[in-house]
Amino acid sequence: MDAIDYGRFDAGRHVNYFDVDVAFRREVERVLAPDAYEWAEPHLREFGERVGHEVADNADVVDDHGPVLHTYDEYGDVQNVVEYHPKQYENERISYGAGIVADSFEAPPGRDEPMPLTHHLAMEYLLSYADPGFTCPVSMTGGVALVLDKYGDDEVLSSYYDRLVARDGDENVEGAMFLTEEQGGSDVGANETLAEHVQGNEYELTGEKWFCSNIDAEGTLALARTPGAPEGTKGLSLFLVPHTVGDAHETDELNDQLYRRLKDKLGTISVPTGEVELRGATGYLVGGEERGFRYMTDMLNLERLSNASASCAIMGRCLLEAKVHAANREAFGSPIQEYPLMKADLVDMAVDHEAALAYTFDAGRVLAEREAGDDEAYRLMRALVPVAKYRTARMAVDTASYAMEVLGGNGYVDDFVTHRLLRDAQVLPIWEGTSNILSLDLLRALDSEDAHEPLLAEIQANLDGVDHAALAESKAAVESAYADLGSAMATLATEDTDYAQLQAKELADLVFDVYVGALLLAEGQDEITTEDDARTALVAERFVDRYLRPDDGDRGIADGDRFVLDHFDAVVRYAPVDPASLVDAATADD
Repeated sequence: MDAIDYGRFDAGRHVNYFDVDVAFRREVERVLAPDAYEWAEPHLREFGERVGHEVADNADVVDDHGPVLHTYDEYGDVQNVVEYHPKQYENERISYGAGIVADSFEAPPGRDEPMPLTHHLAMEYLLSYADPGFTCPVSMTGGVALVLDKYGDDEVLSSYYDRLVARDGDENVEGAMFLTEEQGGSDVGANETLAEHVQGNEYELTGEKWFCSNIDAEGTLALARTPGAPEGTKGLSLFLVPHTVGDAHETDELNDQLYRRLKDKLGTISVPTGEVELRGATGYLVGGEERGFRYMTDMLNLERLSNASASCAIMGRCLLEAKVHAANREAFGSPIQEYPLMKADLVDMAVDHEAALAYTFDAGRVLAEREAGDDEAYRLMRALVPVAKYRTARMAVDTASYAMEVLGGNGYVDDFVTHRLLRDAQVLPIWEGTSNILSLDLLRALDSEDAHEPLLAEIQANLDGVDHAALAESKAAVESAYADLGSAMATLATEDTDYAQLQAKELADLVFDVYVGALLLAEGQDEITTEDDARTALVAERFVDRYLRPDDGDRGIADGDRFVLDHFDAVVRYAPVDPASLVDAATADD
């Protein structure tokens, strides 16, 4: 393909987000089976077109006219009504109608079986280009559907599952999860909500939930403790708590809960987040008592990857806005993309975006394999998922902040989308577990489930397939870092708990860097072999140079590195690269 001329765009909207994101297309094709990708490609392209136009425009309107909670009616009776702007309903019809949830649970038109969960993540990625906030209820709808599909084995729960995966807007309902309580926060085991048995699998729940996103969802999963249950997460049971109850679950009879208030948030305005008092609310037990936290972790793993997918999309949209602005904005007689410092900024933003994409969709591949019945994938998934959510969330905040700087004063005001994207990005390190919680989760996976074994094996397998001369130097650097990772894991396994926890984030960063380094090298090797193109090899080289090579003390100032000057078009504008040119250049440098 020819290099993309970003100067032909006015901004990062009214374009097809599937078409302009070459790195995303590469990752989706890599993680999907050929027949699945053949089906998915036209659907993702159609969705990318609608998101780039209608959904993106609607999202800006919704951000200015967010949901409003009307807890009481004019007579003072509880009504728990959330009022939305009509553009929000339009985005819901577009997204759910496109199968953003349904396709991965029920066979879509033209297929005999559902798409893997990686397709769900890909659809969420495209949606997050326009509205990461709306991706929250979409991802929770998918998460609740996943839990009910696996553990909801009675008629009542099955009826909610059918509506969660419906494409028809008149039938479809959304999902949510109410985990956080004020006294517990990240310590889910401190939850105090009580569940009293009524009959069958019906219970009454009493307690408070403190941070409830998509507060008025019809299919909400909540954790509660039955009388006499043990303390901590082992004593928690899982319940589906609907917004309304009735004989057919289609009446207007409110469940016994109070939507107390909506949070006045910095960003993600399109999703209402609030506080809920459960006042003997009806809840339907999912699975068996005291197994709730285990069931909820299935949803949490998908939610964390949805968070990572949204993080990658924010990076992609911010990068697109920065590329378009840099190609069109002139300073001192030239477009600012022609100046060396801006070239370096755009190259490194692009490399970070592709690294985050590669890791997230590879973790999504492993999660999909596990959910499809591959028990061997579980331990690798346990290592990859928390790191994906932790690292990409931080990268999204950094990328959104710098894209705002590229746009200058315009980027700082509400008229331009970087203003909203930075606000939306800031919650991503908090949702679904903070950086500290996720790093400690990695330690638990390594300690209790020996997750280091499949993790190291996967890295080694990616390195083993790399043999092109253009990748040799970067491969050697990753192999050295791989040895360091093994040593670090062995050291922490023998240290006391406090020291291991102290180093947990450093370890999570090292896992990400080494895994991505090996993965990008493998992708670069494949692209050279199948397409005779070394562009991804350059992305791998730049990533390795930035994150895995030791600093020689002068910050690289004296090493004569002209990478961004020589390869700007390849990395930023997706220009093809002759593999032989990289080998010849390396030989000449020697």
